[in-house]
Amino acid sequence: MKARLFISTGEVSGDLQGARLIQALNRQAQRQGIELEILALGGDRMAAAGATLLGNTTAVGSIGLVESLPYILPTFQIQRRAGRYLRQHPPDAVVMIDYLAPNVRIGGFVRKYLPQVPTAYYIAPQEWVWSFGPANTRRIVTITDQLLAVFPEEARYFGRNGANVSYVGHPLVDYHQQIPDRTLARQALGIPEEQVAIALIPASRRQELKYLLPIMCQAAQHIQEKLPQAHFWIPVSMESFQQPIQQAIRRYGLRATPVLQQSETVIAASDLAVTKSGTVNLEIALMNVPQVVLYRVNPLTAWIAEHILKFSVPFISPVNLMLMRSIVPEFLQYQATPAAVTQTAMELLLNPDRRRQTLEDYQEMRQVMGEPGVCDRAAQIILEMLMQSRTRALS
Repeated sequence: MKARLFISTGEVSGDLQGARLIQALNRQAQRQGIELEILALGGDRMAAAGATLLGNTTAVGSIGLVESLPYILPTFQIQRRAGRYLRQHPPDAVVMIDYLAPNVRIGGFVRKYLPQVPTAYYIAPQEWVWSFGPANTRRIVTITDQLLAVFPEEARYFGRNGANVSYVGHPLVDYHQQIPDRTLARQALGIPEEQVAIALIPASRRQELKYLLPIMCQAAQHIQEKLPQAHFWIPVSMESFQQPIQQAIRRYGLRATPVLQQSETVIAASDLAVTKSGTVNLEIALMNVPQVVLYRVNPLTAWIAEHILKFSVPFISPVNLMLMRSIVPEFLQYQATPAAVTQTAMELLLNPDRRRQTLEDYQEMRQVMGEPGVCDRAAQIILEMLMQSRTRALS
């Protein structure tokens, strides 16, 4: 049987999770004898996994109110083109991955123009962490027939708010066994065993380079003054980031090496990571590397969020959100200073008790992330929904 699926996501992280889901969908479809066509808004990874891209959304993402302004029109144009195509070639099901505002529009479009098409939300936006009110939660629930939750608290929150929820576990669990060995990773990068290797992970978005890279580099200056044997390794997520990172290394006089698209190898080889917040925090935890997490946005965005929207969050890092308690130190906005980062980094590097407690907390975190096979479980639920829709259409 032939079937058509449309997947919508954005940014580098969404493209990665979309690609992993597509691989699982193709595995499950083959087992069930389904000839699956996948259309998508996403990026190169999803295309390589077998999707036909209706638009590339990896370069039009941001965090924050002010930061998102330059991307509104390009995102709208991409979605409008995709919408025209979908009305002419309706899919049998739609899957949305994170990407709050654009996917809420996609879901609303499907409900209006393709009301017979079922929808699933996989990795829902984190309204359960930082909701400004019930409006977005209601929208997500309204446009979603099946919500596939990856955090325990996410499942509880959306279930309480009326969504049809399945907790599938976090997809990074599937890739835990593929993590590079520390010794092999150090050999691959040429890192001597006696060298203190520190990963600096500033950005998957250009705005993060602007707001986080200077703080990280200043902290790195202080750390290398205190630890002459330290060397910094910077995984570069996009080629366009190479030049500003090289300039920062020279400006701050760092003993640092940028490495293009080898983040897992860099992390596995490291004694510590100083990192932006995001899914990468879970990867770092799964590799048993202590970390310091930073989060900064445009000062105007921060002011509006604090004083007008009364924005507050319990935690920002997915590691802490997994158990809803503090496991890794995180510094938000004005707290993210070179001095604070340096002090915490040195403690994690030199205090055996602090490192041991971090590793014990990581172990507890892994226990609630679910069993391996997350992507395949999600794929099975999506294909079941799709085939039910296809059967109704043919009857």
